[in-house]
Amino acid sequence: MTNSDPETEPWASLALTPSIAVVGLGGAGSEAVQDLVSLGIPGVRAIAVNTDAKHLLSTGVEERILLGRRELHGHGSGGNRAAVLKLATESREELLRRLAPHEIVFLLAGLGGGTGSALLPYLVRELRATEALPIPVVFLPFQVELETNPTRRENVAASVDELEAMGGLLLALANEKLRRFESLPIRRVFQVRNAYLHSLVASLLDMVENPSQLNVDLASLKNHLRESGLSTLLSGEYHISEPERLVQEALSASMIDFELSERTSALLHLDGGSNMTLRTLDRVVRSVRSHLGDPERLVFGTRVRSEPREVVHLTAVIGGLRPRTVRDVL
Repeated sequence: MTNSDPETEPWASLALTPSIAVVGLGGAGSEAVQDLVSLGIPGVRAIAVNTDAKHLLSTGVEERILLGRRELHGHGSGGNRAAVLKLATESREELLRRLAPHEIVFLLAGLGGGTGSALLPYLVRELRATEALPIPVVFLPFQVELETNPTRRENVAASVDELEAMGGLLLALANEKLRRFESLPIRRVFQVRNAYLHSLVASLLDMVENPSQLNVDLASLKNHLRESGLSTLLSGEYHISEPERLVQEALSASMIDFELSERTSALLHLDGGSNMTLRTLDRVVRSVRSHLGDPERLVFGTRVRSEPREVVHLTAVIGGLRPRTVRDVL
């Protein structure tokens, strides 16, 4: 009896990896997508959406969408969130045609300006009505921006309220946390933030795209998110001899701000070498349960590589965030 060649099987196309898009909304979102692309995420489609034609042309993202060509003449929204929302509604068909065919859509936006603040919650809501899984990524402004610009503060608050009310996976990175790198050049500081985001995106995609011994696929992720309320994503890597330290580092070193409610959940994926033991997995799970206050739901998967490794990589989707978590960061 001979094994069939998978490429000749009629169902072989079903084994293809999910179709992924990273979409930058507005200036900050588009620049972040450019950094993600330069760091490398194989098989990901990069798209930039803006109302500012000059900024859109300056970005290195190949696929670009300009909103408000007739209404704004490519000059940007001037912080007018309501105007951008109207344009998005009028361009709904084109936006969904470009984004909805993907299985996972990361939507990146700096909150405060009109374009990103309006497009992000609008597209999350619209894409959830399709088969796509939208994952909003927000960059929260520096505190001084919120204290000195009432319009920016209103735009941030309105967007955050909508996103938190919708639940699901939300990655909120506060620029205020970048002050720890204040001696670096400004451009380099934002590259550090975007490199951290790249590690999160790459960890999540690796978890759902590549088979594991205890598998966590895209369907598992969607099922978990449906029952977990507002959630966030963490990742970390540490020496195999200290699994508890791995969990502590992933939680404490995060650039994402979050607070937990009393009803938490966790989806974990542990990636290690052939020397990873069941005891290592058990210690990680126990540590997560301890830090999260014994979550109501806990799902885990593992991938064991063929060669030994000195480090273990953890990807964790943490659910049950307290409502208004991101708003309180402001």
